[in-house]
Amino acid sequence: MSQAAPRPAIRITPSLMPFLMIFLELLLAAVIGFCLLLLGSDGTSWILGGIAAGAIAFVVGRFYFNLESKPNRTARKIGQLLVGLTVGFSVQHSNWLGLSADLPLFILLTGCLLLGGATVAFIYARVERTDLLTGLLATTPGNIGVMASIAADYGSNPALVSLVQLMRFTAVTFAIPFLSNISHPNDAWATLYGLAHHAIDTDAWYLFWLGSVLTLAGISVKLGANLRIPVPGLMCPLAIGIGFNALFNAVPFFPVVDFNPPTLLNVLGQILLGITIGEYWGMNPHLGKWTIARATIPATLTLLVGLSIAGIAKWLTAWDWLTCILVTAPGGSPEMIWIALTLNQNVEVVTAGHLVRLIAINALLPVMISAAGYVQRSPHLQSVRSWLTASRKLSET
Repeated sequence: MSQAAPRPAIRITPSLMPFLMIFLELLLAAVIGFCLLLLGSDGTSWILGGIAAGAIAFVVGRFYFNLESKPNRTARKIGQLLVGLTVGFSVQHSNWLGLSADLPLFILLTGCLLLGGATVAFIYARVERTDLLTGLLATTPGNIGVMASIAADYGSNPALVSLVQLMRFTAVTFAIPFLSNISHPNDAWATLYGLAHHAIDTDAWYLFWLGSVLTLAGISVKLGANLRIPVPGLMCPLAIGIGFNALFNAVPFFPVVDFNPPTLLNVLGQILLGITIGEYWGMNPHLGKWTIARATIPATLTLLVGLSIAGIAKWLTAWDWLTCILVTAPGGSPEMIWIALTLNQNVEVVTAGHLVRLIAINALLPVMISAAGYVQRSPHLQSVRSWLTASRKLSET
């Protein structure tokens, strides 16, 4: 009995694989985002759709096609660029000098968040029986890839760092839209109507200004990276968005410029940010069930710390609850700023709060790494650690 000839494997040029992957992820994210939008998830449905699409694409690619892909860092950089531009144009007329009076408050909230994260890090290091640097990198709000790479560079556990960061990151990104829909119910059809009618303007002059602003944003990111500006992918396009119209309108005898980026950039930026989160879920190494269970402890505690600090912000300011949560949420800063923009929720306040936090984290990260190393090497603390370990073993017998 003759056997059917095996089907030839589909061969794809390795250089084309990232482009094919991102195309399929964008397509899948658009479909999932559209379905979530119909279910009432409002504009934040696109970032949630991106998370789902990134995870599905990576899992399917790894298990069925033996693809060993890594999260697309370029996609996240483009997403951050679009976030910065869109937010910059949205807050270009805001009173930034007035917000400077709140700088001490933003510093206080950032300090409380970092102190709370350090406390959670110590608890997690004890529970997981890992080093303190792993705990600190896992619980400090920051970029997942950056924190995991620092852990690898210093001999810590990058798998644990990425797992805890990913749990916290995803929980915040999913929870905020849910809370916003309770606070401010939305009309999904109105959102779809606005997207369909304002996706992009095909006027030649509009496309010229769009190309100009995207080019300037890309150049600014490159210059910002060379000048070592913290998070240049977000901060530099933000500055371009704030000053673009004002810069050209300051030129004598130049036509008045009143450019605003199209809605399509909003959707694309959300999807790209979400895809990166989903890809980390899809590539996350297989860890033991108890390791995953213990990782929920710091993720949950960090969220509770953020919620507690939101209560402090609510007590000290006249902001509404959702604004306080967005300012203090230990999620990705681009995602929180984007959600504030999507919900039209005090964007300038949320942006200022997260910019202060980003600067503080980037400035203090070397200090935190050195402090963790000192604590690990301190003879006095080593003896305390040994006493705690012995006490725990005695209690287990």
